Amino acid sequence: MTRTIRIGLVGLGNVGRAFLELMVDKADLLRERYGVKLLMTGVADSSGFILDATGIDPIGLRAHKLAGRGVGDCDGGRPGAGAVEMVAAVDADLLVEASAVNLATGQPGLDCVRAALRRGMGVVLANKGPLVHAFAELTASAEGAGVGLAYSATVCGALPVVNIGQRDLAACDIRSVRGIFNSTSNSILAAMARGESYAAALRQAQIDGIAEADPSLDVEGWDTANKLVIITNSILRQPVTLADVRPVIGITGITAAQIREHAAQGQVVKLVARAERDTVGRPFGLSPSASLRTGLRTKPATARYALSVQPEWLPQGDFLAGVDGWEMGIVFDTDIMGLQQFKVDERGPVPTAAAVLRDVIKVTMDDRR
Repeated sequence: MTRTIRIGLVGLGNVGRAFLELMVDKADLLRERYGVKLLMTGVADSSGFILDATGIDPIGLRAHKLAGRGVGDCDGGRPGAGAVEMVAAVDADLLVEASAVNLATGQPGLDCVRAALRRGMGVVLANKGPLVHAFAELTASAEGAGVGLAYSATVCGALPVVNIGQRDLAACDIRSVRGIFNSTSNSILAAMARGESYAAALRQAQIDGIAEADPSLDVEGWDTANKLVIITNSILRQPVTLADVRPVIGITGITAAQIREHAAQGQVVKLVARAERDTVGRPFGLSPSASLRTGLRTKPATARYALSVQPEWLPQGDFLAGVDGWEMGIVFDTDIMGLQQFKVDERGPVPTAAAVLRDVIKVTMDDRR
């Protein structure tokens, strides 16, 4: 028996359009493997929105956008209407929020997520802004409403960083997290290591579609800091905001001369995010292993993590030094599962859209239990 999942979508940028393609390309697999059919019943972008309880054609809508037209211009569209209005009116089980990141306020994505949760809709996020501004609020609201809230696409796209940290490192004491979370800055540094200037490397990244016309979030470190905030809240369970990430330094001050000088010393420059634990001492001065041997009980240590984003000169043997070009990577240092190291080479928006689809499946399957 096939279950129809009605979806409202906010945002038709690169990721949103790629998700429309995946809905069609993976339709047979979703039906056969999971017993699920996805039906798009509402879509909003900056031009307005459209609603259709019988289903909106994903490929036709994608072609409409690629022709330079907005959703508000579609037949039956509502030009000038806001995304929150669409979420309040759509006949849907699940909201996919893929609008542009707004670091200043998290809007309009934040209010879209709030509206969906109030209506008892599950939410899948590709947009980091709402989580960075209101992680505790949104997770509590989803739990209170008894619906799913999934956001693995917000951190390193297809690389399942959130899933690994929350599920696969269960019972671990995570001592530290290090990562390269922004492929734009990483690709620019790789090009500079090949002898290109910063300006030329950035220009080529923009031509290739890696970098935005305004690349400041990427090259100044703020995209990386956003992802570090989400990791710290969701995996390390420490409530933090962007103000807790200090310093945040991007790559604009790195010169080709510095790269050549350090390369001669066997070092590579990377924009590295860090969460380093500062642990308050245990009562009685006993380690966990000592307490097991003696039978005495100890109070768990209180861990706080210092957060930073800045360029680092890494020895070539370091795992993160080998995260090159378009790649992103992460290192978890744990007490009982050792050093966990992961990286992904993803190009274009499809892998991030695939992570959105992964979360749609997760929320749908969880809802069946």
